[in-house]
Amino acid sequence: MFLPLGFEQQSVLTSLGRIVYYTASGAPWRQTTEDDNREKLVFLHGFGGGSSAYEWSKVYPAFAAEYQVMAPDLIGWGRSEHPARNYTIDDYLTTIAEFLEQICDRPVTVIASSLTAAFTLRLAIARPELFKSLILTTPAGLSDFGENYSRSFFAQLVSTPILDRLLYSTGIATSNGIRSFLEQRQFASANRIYQEIVEAYLESAQQPNAEYAALSFVRGDLCFDLSLYVPQLSVPTAIIWGQKSQFTGPEIGRRFAAMNPQAIRVFQPLDNVGLTPQLELPAVTIGLIRRFLTVLTQEEPREIEARS
Repeated sequence: MFLPLGFEQQSVLTSLGRIVYYTASGAPWRQTTEDDNREKLVFLHGFGGGSSAYEWSKVYPAFAAEYQVMAPDLIGWGRSEHPARNYTIDDYLTTIAEFLEQICDRPVTVIASSLTAAFTLRLAIARPELFKSLILTTPAGLSDFGENYSRSFFAQLVSTPILDRLLYSTGIATSNGIRSFLEQRQFASANRIYQEIVEAYLESAQQPNAEYAALSFVRGDLCFDLSLYVPQLSVPTAIIWGQKSQFTGPEIGRRFAAMNPQAIRVFQPLDNVGLTPQLELPAVTIGLIRRFLTVLTQEEPREIEARS
């Protein structure tokens, strides 16, 4: 287990199975039962070989003294249940909503990454009563503005039965496979990938049935055009975007922000950062989240000009 000091594993039951989540349980964060009345922050990880709540584990402890922090492993990932099924977008919209309904008694700020951030934006449109604000890192549906990821060579390759599981077991769920994935897909600088990150991703990737969610993602089953939804968003939102994100460059994020400046109040690009600034530059990510938590509570929208 790769849990920060003072955190423990808990769980809730959803319609697709049990979701495990991590929250502060005692010293030095939770001092009295009155701490249970604090505002909640929910951190949702993105998708990729071996993804899990570990993705946010260098960030969320920084908020545990002021907030109740909840960081789940989504269905099919980490230590949550892994139903043997081809996962759909609705599976995640449904189970994320069920998770929020069970752990939150009032609108909550959700901090989410990549494709999961795109799901969260869609959920905030369908269920705005669940959300106080959104802070999203590189939200992308991966088929945005008419692109179709599922037609890519790799997506087609992984759509081949038997070969798909062979590729997963030999090319993803190994130490070398994880490191290669992180270097090529998630990080802008390989020297920021240390051994603990590889080990945490590998542990998640090797859980029983872990290949089902990962292959659904890589095949493109979970991709969609987020630009069709952005104009409908009303929940106050801030976006952080790594300038070197694979497949989803910052120009996509700028187009999203321009589509709905009333809701998307902040668009902040980061130089020399890839898909997961929360792992590459956790201290910077913490500072930006603190800033945005204040900006997004202001009654009047105030757009922050993006400068790279």
